[in-house]
Amino acid sequence: MPLHAYGVLSGRVRDTRREGATDTPHYQIHMADDAGTSYRIAVNVQSQQSPSELLFLVLEDFHHPLTDALPAAGSGWTPLPSRPGGPNLDYIRANLFDPSTMRLLPPDVTGPDNDLADLLDHYVRRAMGDPQVVAYVFGERFGPEPTTADKVFGFRPGNGVHDVHMNQGNSSQFRRDDGVWQDGGLLLHLAAESRWVAIFLAFQSQAWHTDDTVGHAIAGAQLRPERGTESVRIVAALVNPVGTAPEAETITLMNVSPSPVDLTGWRVADRGETDMHRSRPHARRRRGHGDEPQRRRRAGQQRWCHHAAGSAGAQGPRGVVHRRAGPRGGADRRLLAVLTGDVGRGRVTTGSD
Repeated sequence: MPLHAYGVLSGRVRDTRREGATDTPHYQIHMADDAGTSYRIAVNVQSQQSPSELLFLVLEDFHHPLTDALPAAGSGWTPLPSRPGGPNLDYIRANLFDPSTMRLLPPDVTGPDNDLADLLDHYVRRAMGDPQVVAYVFGERFGPEPTTADKVFGFRPGNGVHDVHMNQGNSSQFRRDDGVWQDGGLLLHLAAESRWVAIFLAFQSQAWHTDDTVGHAIAGAQLRPERGTESVRIVAALVNPVGTAPEAETITLMNVSPSPVDLTGWRVADRGETDMHRSRPHARRRRGHGDEPQRRRRAGQQRWCHHAAGSAGAQGPRGVVHRRAGPRGGADRRLLAVLTGDVGRGRVTTGSD
């Protein structure tokens, strides 16, 4: 089942605390909203499961439409229903970043700038020193606990946010927390510089190909895709184009490798699992890669056409390339997926709206 109380907290950083590398350490952040309510943010820096080091990614100049949908600066806690259309984070479906660019860091080791706590310190302490920097924390709320002081910072009532990391594709031990459109993360708005810094965290045990409804790992799904292994990418999806129905919808795949890719067994299906026919290849050859592709695709493009509404995705012999509905039941053009079939183990990148 999904998280009980997913949402986003908007406020300013007041203090931080490191817990070292014992037990299940967290990096603790004290935040307060403009009404004076205090919150403790518990950020995992080590996994309870092996391998214990977390995956992280920092984007120093983050651009995404979700920043326009965030609540007002300093407004405190805002519950978010776990669905598309709002400012929710979803590492797989929201096209936030390339998961193959995530890296590993130990939780806390001797020396400067060499562990995850050091990395968080760098950004969070900058926010603490500048009252114009507003932090947005995504995760699950705990509290308030009116009769209990916070165990780390001592404020009352005890209150805060945890699960500030990916919350889907979990192993069986944490499968109960799976859900879609409920991932955690930290965004910092540097108003004076007109930019956003985004920090994303995930566990190595989590899968990157999950069920569209419950967020459970798809059977046989790979873990994090490795950079440079993407043989095929979705580069464009023309969904519900202007004109009378039935529309000529298309999905364009590109072979970015120097070798042919066999598309035997691959198909494109809409949400109702209705197959689409593959049109005559429309290829753009890359110099030095031979004649126009046929079934075994050389580097270039191939297009599928369909004449029905609904979101769509490419499918392979061992799984679906991710597809999903948009905020109004239509297709979301910002497609993101992991391929698991004969075309290789790549992340599918896309053309956006």
